[in-house]
Amino acid sequence: MAVVAVDFDGTLFLGNSFKVMIEAGKKEFKVKEWSTVTGGLTMACASGLSKGKNAFRMQFFKAFAKTFKGKTKEELDFFFNKLVDIGEKNINHRLVERIREHQEKGDTIIVLSGAFHPFLEVFLKRVDLPVHIISTELMFYPNGICSGEIGTVVNGHEKVKRVEEFLFQHCLGAEEVWAYADSKSDMPLFRFAEHPIVVNPDKEMKKLADENDWEIFPEERGCPWS
Repeated sequence: MAVVAVDFDGTLFLGNSFKVMIEAGKKEFKVKEWSTVTGGLTMACASGLSKGKNAFRMQFFKAFAKTFKGKTKEELDFFFNKLVDIGEKNINHRLVERIREHQEKGDTIIVLSGAFHPFLEVFLKRVDLPVHIISTELMFYPNGICSGEIGTVVNGHEKVKRVEEFLFQHCLGAEEVWAYADSKSDMPLFRFAEHPIVVNPDKEMKKLADENDWEIFPEERGCPWS
């Protein structure tokens, strides 16, 4: 058996969750909520220019989470179902089937992403994939109302840290780790895994995959799966 870590944006979901959230916001948000997002997006762009992509991601998520303050989980589920409706056409069905093959072998699956946890819950329910989720958490008050705050964004080295914690908590230290991801930001995860697999790579990632003899999915050459 193995532990299989699967990235979300660009991997299991071939679209971009940022763009989907913006599109859903345009349809669902009122003026106050949309002002919060656009103001946060401006700050995110400024942070991204000075501090890099991770800083952009953090500021964007913080701004978007503020629009959820005061909402119940049921209200959030309604919103995130709208996101899945918009993004459903970008589900990577070939990778979904590959994950099912892993499950048939008895492997433990983790979907690992910086995207909001409730979004992934709804998405994975839609594609009928019962898996573990490690992602950016929305914070809730004890009464179940969203506080508008978020936990640590799960990206880059944070993904490796979370997988290591998962392995320890579930006493899975001896299992091999497979990693499916698509971007350079996932290099820490690729280097951590015994079986790194680059999904739908762009030119840069294909070069890195070739240099490191990593499998490409969909397969472009013989792979250890068979």
